Formats: sequence, structure tokens, C-alpha cells
Amino acid sequence: MSRTRTRLRLVTIAAAAAVVAGLGAVTFNASAAENSADASAAAGASAAGASAAGAEFRSRGIPAAIRPPAGSRFIGYAAVTSGTQTYTCTGGVFTGSSVPEAQLSGSVGQIHHYKGPTWEQKRDGSIITAAKIGESAVTGAIPQLLLQVNGHSGNTGILTKANYIQRLRTTGGTAPAGACTDGATKAVKYGAIYVFWA
Repeated sequence: MSRTRTRLRLVTIAAAAAVVAGLGAVTFNASAAENSADASAAAGASAAGASAAGAEFRSRGIPAAIRPPAGSRFIGYAAVTSGTQTYTCTGGVFTGSSVPEAQLSGSVGQIHHYKGPTWEQKRDGSIITAAKIGESAVTGAIPQLLLQVNGHSGNTGILTKANYIQRLRTTGGTAPAGACTDGATKAVKYGAIYVFWA
């Protein structure tokens, strides 16, 4: 009788442990999905998180003007870990055009983003340049963009597949206000997530 009770108790404990483990996995997966779009989690995104992010970055919550064309395939994304937009003073004011200088990190690896605009994958050496084809204003920050790739360098590497880039979730980076001396430059910190599409 005591053996039967002991077995029953062990089975009950095992079943409870399985349920707890299952709930833990569900909770973990839900948290991973929520965090996959967050800039601070970009560097550690898993393949599942990256797929979820791909859906997020073309969802209805993204303005139509900056969504990639239908049929585009999500490659990956990278968040600005440190970056500036540099403005040049012309006619006594800092102009609306700027030059980026940023380090990015995410599911596409480590990227150097600089004048061009250019994106260079540090490990495999693939390089792309792009031009703006869509824009969505952001209050108090540089606009979100959709860019079309217009140049590839390197025969291999993750960026050689890219045809479109989104600049999303921008913070800061706007042109400095006030008068300035022509020719002066000023670098302004900014944040963003760059999403790459084939």
C-alpha cells in the first residue's frame, strides 16, 4: 500500500514538474519574442527571435511608406550601439542632411555604418550602399527610413543578399538648433535599428 502511494506521489511530482517546465518555456519564449525587437536585445537574438522580429518590422504598426516591398525576405537586423549624425553649418544653420558614423550589433553581426550611406560587415567584409526611397517622421528624432541598396562589394557575406534597409525606432540625431559658423560641424548622438531585406 505504501509502495503504491509512493509511486503515485512520484508520478504526481513528475507531472507537476513537467507542467512547471512547460510554463517556464512558454514564459521564456514570450519574453524572447517581446525583447527581440528591443535594441538592447538585438545582439543576442536567436533564430526564432529573428524570425519574429522580421514579422514585427513589416507589420501594420510600421508605416506603409517604410515597409519593404511584398515578397522581401528578412535577413536580419542590428541596433546602434554607439553612433552619431554629423551636421555641417551652411548659411549660418546646421543643415538637414547629415553623415552617419555608427557601430551596430545584432543578428547580422557587427556592422560599421558610415558616410555613403554605407554598411560594412566587420567579419565577412561585405559592404552595401543605399539611397532613401521612403520616410516617416518621428517627433524629436531623425526620421525612420526605407532605403534601396544601390551598390554591393564583396562576393560573399551576409550583406551581399540585401536589397532594402529599414531604419526604425530612431532616437535623437536631429540637427542642432541655433546659429553657427559656416563650415563648422557638430556630431549628435542617435539610436536606431537597421533591418536588412533580400
